[in-house]
Amino acid sequence: MTEAPSRPGSPSSDPSPSRRRLLQVGAAAAALPLGLGMGTGRAWAPGPGAPFDPGPLCRPAAAEAPAGPLRTVKLAWNATAICTAAAPLAKEQGIFARHGLDVEFVNFGGSTEALLEAIATGKADAGIGMALRWLKPLEQGFDVKITAGLHGGCLRLLSAKSSGIADIAGLKGKTIAISDQASPAKNFFGLLLAKAGIDPESGVEWRQYPADLLNLAVEKGEAQALADSDPRTWIWLKDPRFTEVATNLSGEFATRTCCVVAARGSLIRNDRAVARALTRAILEGGHAVHRDPEAAARAFSGYGGKGSIADLAAMLRSQQHGDSPVGGDLKQQLALYGDELKQVNVLRRSTDTAKFAERIYADVLS
Repeated sequence: MTEAPSRPGSPSSDPSPSRRRLLQVGAAAAALPLGLGMGTGRAWAPGPGAPFDPGPLCRPAAAEAPAGPLRTVKLAWNATAICTAAAPLAKEQGIFARHGLDVEFVNFGGSTEALLEAIATGKADAGIGMALRWLKPLEQGFDVKITAGLHGGCLRLLSAKSSGIADIAGLKGKTIAISDQASPAKNFFGLLLAKAGIDPESGVEWRQYPADLLNLAVEKGEAQALADSDPRTWIWLKDPRFTEVATNLSGEFATRTCCVVAARGSLIRNDRAVARALTRAILEGGHAVHRDPEAAARAFSGYGGKGSIADLAAMLRSQQHGDSPVGGDLKQQLALYGDELKQVNVLRRSTDTAKFAERIYADVLS
């Protein structure tokens, strides 16, 4: 099996106890099938490769035959994004059905605005996507609410070894190849540049290329680095001419969620039980990805995912699945992202990020 490339600056395969902390025990937590505590709001998950048996509070609810017909729900996702493997795995393993749902996938590979508009207008009921791509459109008022974080990791910044770039500071004055000017990769690594004291707009040049040609731009010397998401970046990192400079699990972001689950506002208002069941099922799918990345890779590949099963499973292991923030923990993370996006002029400077996080989050699990 192909092993995941080394990840400088990212958590080891045996993260610290603080990352594996157990949920607070309480009546509210006991009432939730996924064991989602109402203290920190984080769904507990062990480190990659650890036995997945945190005890009865955090174990998924026993499968039960749903009463009556399954409720049809449309879920928007990107079938080329390996980090959304929780969705096809939940479908293949019958997790959705155990929660009384017949989930139809709506594949959106285009703009985030189109995906969020589809959810807001009822063309889809919910979706999975990257927080850093969704926050700006949500600031503009889409009737979509985030209900949970799904996983951490999947964005990488790679440089040509010949460039000598070994860290974020080394990017000053360099050209970074990206797939679009509003990509999550540009937003995230722009944050890291700002934290390193480099103006993310004037201190580097962001040059746009077709997504599948970013590596060629670096190989030709037109750019010295590239920023994008898995599976492309993970596969490119196998090329010995590339090195990993940073990821969205680097440093203080090691425990920050990357992708989120969101539902149509009218669904939450009018049929909260469906929004709750869908959120729980997707989170349970995320835990299943953590337990068995090979099964998740097989499920994902059935929807057109590129790469061998071994490669896809290794990508999933290099990410942080099953670590799913909700409640106050998630709102705090969203507010932090908001503060950082204000610094790089993505969100309006006047936005109150605490109120913003409160507005775009919906607690459907308690």
